[in-house]
Amino acid sequence: MANTADILVRFGHRVRELRRQRGWSQEDLALQCGLDRTYVGGIERGERNVALRNIERIAEALEVNLSELMQGL
Repeated sequence: MANTADILVRFGHRVRELRRQRGWSQEDLALQCGLDRTYVGGIERGERNVALRNIERIAEALEVNLSELMQGL
């Protein structure tokens, strides 16, 4: 289970990195994705196991393709 937690944390850090590059708050990203701000916060903290559809929504909001979103994981 440790590996699962690691990937969740790494994914969360990547989302946070891309969000900050755009100068967005968690709320800004949540609005762009159609997700709740607390859910986005949970993703960034590695607490959420994100569904593929939501990963796609995040990538689209951040204007990156899925491979760019997953880069470095």
